[in-house]
Amino acid sequence: MDFSVLALRSAIASGSLTSEALVQESLERIRRLNPVVNAFSQVYEKEALEEARACDRERAEGRLRGPLHGIPMGVKDLFFVADRLCQRGSAAYSNFAPKATAPIVQRMIDAGSIMIGKTTTTEMGWSGSGCSDFYGPTRNPWNLELTSGGSSSGSGAALAARMVPFTLGSDGGGSVRIPAAFCGIFAMKGSLGRVPAWPWSATEMLSHAGPMSLSAKDSALLFNILKGPDPRDHQALPDDGADYTAPRSLGSLRVGFVPGLFGFSVAPEIERVVREAVATLSTTLGIDIRPVVLDWQDPIGIFETLWVAGRGVAYGAQADLSAFGSGFRGLVEASARYDLADYLAAAKARAEFAGSVHALFEDIDLLLMPTVPVEPFAADREAPEGFTSPSEVLAWTGWTPFTYPFNLSGNPAASLPCGLTANGLPVGLQVVGRRHADALVMAFCQQAEDHLFQNKIPPLVVAGGKAGWGTPSNPTAEISSCNSTGEHS
Repeated sequence: MDFSVLALRSAIASGSLTSEALVQESLERIRRLNPVVNAFSQVYEKEALEEARACDRERAEGRLRGPLHGIPMGVKDLFFVADRLCQRGSAAYSNFAPKATAPIVQRMIDAGSIMIGKTTTTEMGWSGSGCSDFYGPTRNPWNLELTSGGSSSGSGAALAARMVPFTLGSDGGGSVRIPAAFCGIFAMKGSLGRVPAWPWSATEMLSHAGPMSLSAKDSALLFNILKGPDPRDHQALPDDGADYTAPRSLGSLRVGFVPGLFGFSVAPEIERVVREAVATLSTTLGIDIRPVVLDWQDPIGIFETLWVAGRGVAYGAQADLSAFGSGFRGLVEASARYDLADYLAAAKARAEFAGSVHALFEDIDLLLMPTVPVEPFAADREAPEGFTSPSEVLAWTGWTPFTYPFNLSGNPAASLPCGLTANGLPVGLQVVGRRHADALVMAFCQQAEDHLFQNKIPPLVVAGGKAGWGTPSNPTAEISSCNSTGEHS
């Protein structure tokens, strides 16, 4: 079955596919693959089937709820859904059930989608791997020994394993783009405020919400549904009025390419795949892609202050520290190093760094680079083995130096799958646009994907879930914990 949102939408609307059959297929894939991938933390089988049957009755009567009528979705377990557990990947919130639903979830439900379950995340979305003390590691469908990336770990893995047609994720430092790159799917972090985010986050100046899907074409439709203000998010942008699915000429685009940032070394296979993809796009799209030299200083210190101080103080004041996993507990403890002067200095430095990013886009329209400079690593680690991070607390920022800068600046940034390494692992091409130019980034990605990865499927899925990698994940079993250095404790 084709799990493209656009294809499923047409099939359900025409009556050639029932929502019940689609939800049954999704549930069957979850039953078969989730024991080894560990993408879903909760599955609402009975409720999803009831909603699917209701959608089929309504379609038979000539009524469609919206453009996603009867299509199932996975929801990252950081998003509130009324009266459903929102465990946030943490024992501290294992029994927490909010009374209201986040706008990103409600808009999808209003458009006709059916929530099939909650997907795994790192604790409070704190890190970039799929390692979780609470759920167990989320594994990469391309190789079950390896991480899916995070913090939208389950959302990325569920898509790659074709468990659902789309998912919802959040991105405070790369959390939709990292799993998109590692799992061979598409995700875009829109401009800050493009999709309303609620409830309030202690790192609201960094935090974005949005869809994740198998293709940019699917995400274009999903962004059309999600964008626009909500009164609960004071940072939310007005609707830009653009139809993200509309074709657009790319001939006059000024596109820059940078092979890396801040002197970080890029794995040879990542560099090869990305350079080949850039060369392909220059030829097939008929655009001039020119090298760019950037003299930006690594803003890791700015990001770490905002991330650690904000999250550490906010969450540390709400719960018993012993209920947190070792990695997040270390973050909370480290927040005591910072005072108000540190925080305000970081806020000022963030504004200055963002200004340098925005100045670049006076000369170019889009910037291309690798999404992540490393290949996926062991599923039970926070960082590649032998890796040394410049951050004492956030090991993941050391191997994600190309994602968090654009959270600081608020620019739209997408990860587009662009090829496979010699090890058969996906590589992400990051496409960054000027602030508020979300429609342009999406238009470029929709045309680019026709010439690159072309929706390749992991061997695990091709083999029907019988690929012999790794061991089953069991979120209810006793597991080894992961700390910020990637060592077991």
